[in-house]
Amino acid sequence: MESALVCSTAPRTTTSSLLKRRETPLDAPFHLSFSRNYVKCWGTISLSFRKTKKYKVFNCNVKVEDEACELVNGVELSIGDGVDSIDAYLCNAVKNNNGTGILLLSDIFGFEDSFTRDFAYRVACNGYNVLVPDMFRGNPWRKDESKALFEQWIGSVDKQQVVRDIFTSTKWMADEFVAAGISKKFGVIGFCFGGGLLIDILAQDQGSEFGVGISFYGTRIDLSVASKIEVPLLLISGDNDPLCPVNVLKEVENNANGCKVVVFEGRGHGFAHRPQSLEDDKDAEEAFLMMRNWLHDGLLSEN
Repeated sequence: MESALVCSTAPRTTTSSLLKRRETPLDAPFHLSFSRNYVKCWGTISLSFRKTKKYKVFNCNVKVEDEACELVNGVELSIGDGVDSIDAYLCNAVKNNNGTGILLLSDIFGFEDSFTRDFAYRVACNGYNVLVPDMFRGNPWRKDESKALFEQWIGSVDKQQVVRDIFTSTKWMADEFVAAGISKKFGVIGFCFGGGLLIDILAQDQGSEFGVGISFYGTRIDLSVASKIEVPLLLISGDNDPLCPVNVLKEVENNANGCKVVVFEGRGHGFAHRPQSLEDDKDAEEAFLMMRNWLHDGLLSEN
């Protein structure tokens, strides 16, 4: 049984630079359909909507090789039931949707962080359906926290629970997208904490659901599982990033089949999705194009 989510469009003005921030959206309706078993919105099970509910939706005008981005829809979701339910954010291209799902694993600042969502919009602008799960269950690292408390916070994160939540999100994509004929294989992208965890996810998945992966400056990478990865993996980082040593990435490259490492000279941690200078921004654009081509070659070229 299908149910419609009545959401609101949001025309907005952007530039191609990741340094530019986006405006507050306006309203106009559109519909998304999901099965009743998995989706809840704002705490209410999505069986049917008789009244209009408004969500943030964005029109991304980023230029991509002479083509303007198409309208991108965004909606807040709750996936699963009871204690197993997790929040997530989904954005998808309205026009020229290429029928492919992407799971985006955030950095330590969580799925609601504006930089992560901006990046998700840009990926969706290229025709993808991007799901961003709340890996920290409402308790991401806060930017105003004392750095002295970081190890205590990261130690409180239940990694096994995070992995289970990621596979819950993957199952949701499989049930909702594959059953609808939208996607056969998914891509997975991760930043920082999510980029390191991506290695574990691909090693456990072994090509079952994911057809390609891109890790941006992954942290706390478990080298012992790299040999179990069976899909093309792109590792992107800077050579001025103490949190993601290049030698660790090279070890992953040597142990994982189909792995490629790209290192940007002079770039530090977070440059691709949190650029802090014009130099960062330039390399961020190049990294984005590399990622886009990797997704296309791994997920679309054979379809």
